[in-house]
Amino acid sequence: MDFLDIHTHKTAVSKGINSIQSLSLTSDIFLAMPKKKPISIGLHPWHANLENLELQLKYLRVLARQPNVKLIGECGLDALKGDSLENQLLIFEQQIVLAEALKKPLIIHCVKRFAELIALKEKLKVKMPMIIHGFNKNKELGFQLLDKGFLLSFGAAVLKEDSGAAELVKQTDNFFLETDDSDTSIEEIYRTVANLKKCSVEILKERIFADWKKLGLL
Repeated sequence: MDFLDIHTHKTAVSKGINSIQSLSLTSDIFLAMPKKKPISIGLHPWHANLENLELQLKYLRVLARQPNVKLIGECGLDALKGDSLENQLLIFEQQIVLAEALKKPLIIHCVKRFAELIALKEKLKVKMPMIIHGFNKNKELGFQLLDKGFLLSFGAAVLKEDSGAAELVKQTDNFFLETDDSDTSIEEIYRTVANLKKCSVEILKERIFADWKKLGLL
């Protein structure tokens, strides 16, 4: 059974790894748009702006229909970088509407805007799964997000024994694993999480495989 990496920016993948490559919709994306490889695509809050939104959404609505596009995103909110909060919310909301229409889960980028993220999910009554990638905050926030119906994906942060990510994987079972842009391999992340869970890597693979299948990612 493969190692499953739900969010990566790497283009080369080793044998035995099934990964979803994350792409941001930019002017040059069409030069490298994979037609078969599993990908996610969206308007990242660092790069999206209202000035180009109409054209970007036009392209996104077409590209997101490709069968190999498994997730919409990264999309979301960032307090430290990107457009104003008001504009980020408008851009994010349009992508949520698209994900709901296409029945594809969302992969979420969120930095210091979790209250606004929760409020938007409740306002729109979002039905599609919303996966917060690279979660590395405290476990209290993690449990709050899980209680609100979000899903969490963990990356290299689990290697730090005292991190919120490590604490959460010990106490929860529904999560995903990723490499993002880290040099840490997905195999090492799996081994670390298996140790934290006190289970074998194979059992962990089976559990995560079942969750991918449930979301239609395989």
